[in-house]
Amino acid sequence: MASYLEDLVDSLISSSALVTYWNYIFPVLVGLYLAISLYDKHRYGRNKKLRITEPAASEKGGSKLDGIEYVGDLEHAEYDPVPALEEKPHIPYTGATVTLAKDPLEAANQFYAIANNRRSVRKFSSRPVDVTIVERCIQVAGTAPSGAHTEPWTFCLVSDPSVKASIREIIEAEEFVNYSQRMAKQWVTDLRPLRTDHVKEYLTEAPHLVLVFKQTYGYKSDEDGPAKKQHYYNEISTSIATGMLLCALQCAGLSSLVTTPLNCGPALRTLLERPPNEKLLVVLPVGYPADDCTVPDLQRKPLDDIVVRY
Repeated sequence: MASYLEDLVDSLISSSALVTYWNYIFPVLVGLYLAISLYDKHRYGRNKKLRITEPAASEKGGSKLDGIEYVGDLEHAEYDPVPALEEKPHIPYTGATVTLAKDPLEAANQFYAIANNRRSVRKFSSRPVDVTIVERCIQVAGTAPSGAHTEPWTFCLVSDPSVKASIREIIEAEEFVNYSQRMAKQWVTDLRPLRTDHVKEYLTEAPHLVLVFKQTYGYKSDEDGPAKKQHYYNEISTSIATGMLLCALQCAGLSSLVTTPLNCGPALRTLLERPPNEKLLVVLPVGYPADDCTVPDLQRKPLDDIVVRY
C-alpha cells in the first residue's frame, strides 16, 4: 500500500496535471491547512507546545493524561501555568486513627465480612429510607482520591417518584433496543443467568436513585472570567468514589445495584438539567431488599486467583 501511494505521488509530481490544476489545488491546500490550524488552536489554546503524540510521553519525560500528552518541561511553554489548587503548607498526618478494631487483622476481617455480604439487588422493598443516610454515604464517596484533587464527580440523588418514573421510561426505552438489537447475542446470553432484561422495575421501586456523573472538565476563576480546568483521570477517580459509595451503603445496611444503561446518558443528563461537562457513569438504586428478593448463587474468586505475590 505504501509503495502504491509513493508511485502515485511520484506520478502526479512528474506529470503535467500538477501544473495544469495547480490554481485549483493550491487554494484547497491552503484552506485545509488553515482549517486544521484553527481547530488545533481552538482545542488546545496556547498550550500547543505542550502537546505531543509519538513517541509516548513517558519516553519524552512527560506524562499522558486522559488522552492528552504533556511535555514534562514547562520552561518553554507559551504561558505561565498556575495550579488550580491554592498552594498551602502541608500539614502533619499520622495515619488512620478511626478503624473497625484496634487489631489491624481483625479490622481487615470485619471489613471483608461487610464487603463480602454485599450483593446486587434487583428487587426492592417499599420500606422508606431516611435520605440523610444516603446523603452521608455520598459524603463518604466524596472523600475518594482524585487526580490533582479535582474531585471530578457529581452525585444526583433522586427521591421524587415522578422523576424516578421519567428516568425509568428513558432507560427502559433504550434498553429494549439494546437487548433486541444493539447488544451482541453472546452478551445477551451471558446476562441470562442474572435474569435481567429491559424491564427495570427497581428504578421506581427503590426509595432513592443515585446517578453518578463524571465531570470531564471543571472551571476555575480567571481574570477574564471562568476558565476550563482539566480534570485528570476523571473516570478512574469517579469509579473509585463509586466503589466507596457502595461500601458505605453496605455498612449502613442498605442494598444497591450498579447499572450502566447503554445510550441513556445524554437523555438523563437533559432530564436532570446537568451541564455538558458531566457524563453519566452509573445509576444506583438504593434501598432495602424486598421480602421475596432472590440473587444468583454466585461464588467469588479465592484470594490466590486474584493476587500475585512478589
